[in-house]
Amino acid sequence: MIAPATARRLWESLEPLHASVYFAPEPADAFAALGLKGFWMGYVASRAAPMGPVTPAVVEATFAGFHPSLIRRALPDAWNLAAPEEIITTRFRAASEALNRLLGGPPSSGEVEVVGDLLLDALERADPVGRPLFAAHLALGRPEDPTARVWHAATVFREHRGDGHVAALTAEGVNGPASHVLAVGRGVTNRPTQQGARRWSDEEWADAVDGLRRRRLVNEDESLTQHGQDLVVHIEAVTDRRSAEALESLGDGADAVLSAVEPMARRALAAGAVPFPNPMGYAHPAWV
Repeated sequence: MIAPATARRLWESLEPLHASVYFAPEPADAFAALGLKGFWMGYVASRAAPMGPVTPAVVEATFAGFHPSLIRRALPDAWNLAAPEEIITTRFRAASEALNRLLGGPPSSGEVEVVGDLLLDALERADPVGRPLFAAHLALGRPEDPTARVWHAATVFREHRGDGHVAALTAEGVNGPASHVLAVGRGVTNRPTQQGARRWSDEEWADAVDGLRRRRLVNEDESLTQHGQDLVVHIEAVTDRRSAEALESLGDGADAVLSAVEPMARRALAAGAVPFPNPMGYAHPAWV
């Protein structure tokens, strides 16, 4: 059985590889060349494209945490500018280019074998029920390009975890803006980063704070109460536990994946793959 702590450490290692697609210039330039207008149209369309030309409502529900207006400015217009299949191909190519630069060259054959194949083998055996983004990205299959395959493995695992995290938040009655207030209270990010990147207004933020205050989860200064801290710990624990379910068939191979991916994560982070703070709530790992 894979320990939740192992699943969390694996996410900490894989997230810089995946998230480079959001912060590196190569994907943004590639989406612009494809005809997509602005960063957010590229982000929304490329992450949603594996689900097909879906409506804004579907993306609002699956992405979670983003203001609906941000999604609606991107969709459905993006589908009239480029087909989902074109966007997916472009994303794989640009992600590979970005990751090659951040890693200082392509992954070794051993890294590809362990991260791009062994990990994906396990993810293909995971239960996709209730995980729409995970299922959609997994169904794309494995890119032939070795770097793109490693990035794809990181992405599929990340979307599995993300779907589980949304479910954990929803089960506790925490909506989009409230989740960002709690993230700020945890200290993994700050309000300007979260509010600016997810586009919730001051009034909507204040409403979220009021709702959390009534539940005795935050104080007047928006810091977490003890009850709020306990809830955040619980949500993260559930997320880690459910994330570990994707790795059940990996067994002892989890150590091999960690041994392969952690040096890659160190190189990517050293090259600036992820800014800190960031709207993902990803804190710099203590082991880096």
